[in-house]
Amino acid sequence: MSGEQLIREIGRSGVTASAVGLGTWAIGGWMWGGTDEAQSIAAIQASLEAGVTLIDTAPAYGLGRSEEIVGKALAGRRDKAVIATKCGLVWHTQKGSHFFDQDGQPVHRYLGGESIVHEVEDSLRRLGTDYIDLYITHWQDATTPVEETVAALEKLQRAGKIRAIGASNVNRSTLEQYIATGSLDAIQERYSMIDREIETDLLPLSVAKGVSTLSYSSLALGLLSGSIGPDRIFSGDDQRRDHPRFSVANRQKAHDFSEAIRPVAQRHDASIAQTVIAWTLAQPGVTFALCGARNPAQALDNARAGTLRLSPEDLAAIDAALSAKLANMDG
Repeated sequence: MSGEQLIREIGRSGVTASAVGLGTWAIGGWMWGGTDEAQSIAAIQASLEAGVTLIDTAPAYGLGRSEEIVGKALAGRRDKAVIATKCGLVWHTQKGSHFFDQDGQPVHRYLGGESIVHEVEDSLRRLGTDYIDLYITHWQDATTPVEETVAALEKLQRAGKIRAIGASNVNRSTLEQYIATGSLDAIQERYSMIDREIETDLLPLSVAKGVSTLSYSSLALGLLSGSIGPDRIFSGDDQRRDHPRFSVANRQKAHDFSEAIRPVAQRHDASIAQTVIAWTLAQPGVTFALCGARNPAQALDNARAGTLRLSPEDLAAIDAALSAKLANMDG
């Protein structure tokens, strides 16, 4: 691999970032079997040194823990990073609708204007910064009109506290409402080789309207990384322990797929994970791919994917392996 780190613009905001982004859900520890703060900080800093500028986090990742770790990692390095964080999963109020409990704390979906103003200040404090590059509504709130939510975000943008506006976990109707405001720069949605539903509804509209798409779970929670075989054991509160997607049969399919695309990876001196990430970034409408890392080695491996350019022949070979090995995956 000899290419430069791939850089793309977030919608029409003028904010640019590395196409490969570091996702920090696992760094928050919750649903991932805990976290090692020192290793997490080292992973974030290794990403920056390797040219990965996009760092994605959220208050809900460990009830502020992930944001705090990101803030510590970026101390003295803020100018190197493009920070994406989120709002709308709250525990300071019980307005909206109950979504889940975390560490005994009820978390609600709520995107009321006054709540967003409260949330952004908490995030700025935890992150140790005075502005957020991309501020994303994390999960949608049926109790608040999109127009009210966006009006609050626009006010924060005018105040210089956020630079670009995003929405996550939307359906087609909600995306249309965001687009109608004229202020949406990006959506963040689950997308991977085995999660491709947005190709038929959200991606075409986003492309047509100049809205960027950030894919999350680009490696399907690690299933497509090439490092999770049928013998892997998941422990603690790791969400994958009882997840149907991570059945022994599915892990065997993922292993077989990895072996099928290994010749493509080897041609580029790349890992399986790098090859999967590069494939993701080559899909029409997918602007950024968010990839988790919990230590510097994982971070550097992901970062190198941003320098990998797959040929049409490579992509065709990968698609053939997808059809042959990953069809009818359960979960």
